[in-house]
Amino acid sequence: MTVNPAHTALWPAPHASGAVDATVHVPGSKSVTNRALVLAALASEPGWLRRPLRSRDTLLMAEALRTMGVEIEEGVGPEGTGEFWRVIPAGLRGPATVDVGNAGTVMRFLPPVATLADGTVRFDGDPRSYERPLHGVIDALRALGARIDDDGRGALPMTVHGGGALEGGPVEIDASSSSQFVSSLLLSGPRFNQGVEVRHNGSALPSMPHIRMTVDMLRAVGAQVDTPESGGEPNVWRVTPGALLGRDLTIEPDLSNAQPFLAAALVTGGKVVIPDWPSRTTQPGDRLREIFTDMGGSCELTDYGLVFTGSGAVHGIDVDLGEVGELTPGIAAVAALADSPSTLRGVAHLRLHETDRLAALTKEINELGGDVTETADGLHIRPRRLHGGVFHTYEDHRMATAGAIIGLAVEGVQIENVATTAKTLPDFPDLWTGMLGA
Repeated sequence: MTVNPAHTALWPAPHASGAVDATVHVPGSKSVTNRALVLAALASEPGWLRRPLRSRDTLLMAEALRTMGVEIEEGVGPEGTGEFWRVIPAGLRGPATVDVGNAGTVMRFLPPVATLADGTVRFDGDPRSYERPLHGVIDALRALGARIDDDGRGALPMTVHGGGALEGGPVEIDASSSSQFVSSLLLSGPRFNQGVEVRHNGSALPSMPHIRMTVDMLRAVGAQVDTPESGGEPNVWRVTPGALLGRDLTIEPDLSNAQPFLAAALVTGGKVVIPDWPSRTTQPGDRLREIFTDMGGSCELTDYGLVFTGSGAVHGIDVDLGEVGELTPGIAAVAALADSPSTLRGVAHLRLHETDRLAALTKEINELGGDVTETADGLHIRPRRLHGGVFHTYEDHRMATAGAIIGLAVEGVQIENVATTAKTLPDFPDLWTGMLGA
């Protein structure tokens, strides 16, 4: 077996010699881009995505839809408008083979789409994708009338036998391991003959902002969605069958990917500006304004964007991150550099992400001299003086950016496989060194 040299290469994490002062243009949101691609592919007319994120996860989504017959044209608009994708819906068809990589949105959002295809669609991906739970989607689709071959694994690889339509209707699932189970059914629900009624039956749902994002985007393309927030039953979402409209959508910056840059301002006592930060958004990354302010920074939302300033001090925090679990690696990195202990709670589901993020963060921070312990649902972090060393990433983009944050304050940190950041944040090394004026 050959090993990609990028996976073993060590990247010397830049050390900050002083306070950061930079404006960083963060690329578009992966979560919004991939939802928009699915909705545009299921629409009854063409749509436009402007300033989409071009990263491994979104390119995998676009290519997967193309293999099922959707046309996606790429181009560049007039100066200042950036790139665009024009999505032209077509009759979904097989046979097709979808490479999901290790993208949760691709492996979970597209099997419901595949049930609408005329023919078989096989799903495969990276070795880690075989370990990530898919049972919530597979079991639900079978209950709604789909035929799926997975050899009883509840995971990849698998084949969906599309029948050109799906009956749909009510279904009960346990989505406590991933909110994407709910979103996946809702996104395709308008195209099911009876729509869909998803009832979550399990422990607390993680990452609720992502479900709210799905609902908002469905409503924006004409779908009728009833939710617990709109007066419906708790833990029940209903989507009425109907045609979806093509839209001209400009993708918001990825606020979760802004995290390492805001963290840089916090840990160096500097200032970072993120242009085009939305005044209203369902993105979980918007919570960073509150969390990083509690940890010692201050922020101002202007017409231009978000201005975040560090105070020169970093404080520990006790916080429930259940709704914003993807922010945990970056917050843990900052907490390891704080002046008091931190407890990060509500994120047991991170053990099932790109890697077991709780175990990985504990091991890597401790190997740099830290004092991190896992709890049942999170981490307890007691700051200690850290030293240089190799920070392994486990092919997890958020582990790589967490290591880069620590490297700002600790000399000699080397990030293994920084190229994994291309999953959602292309050109991260150049953005990072550019922020530091290098």
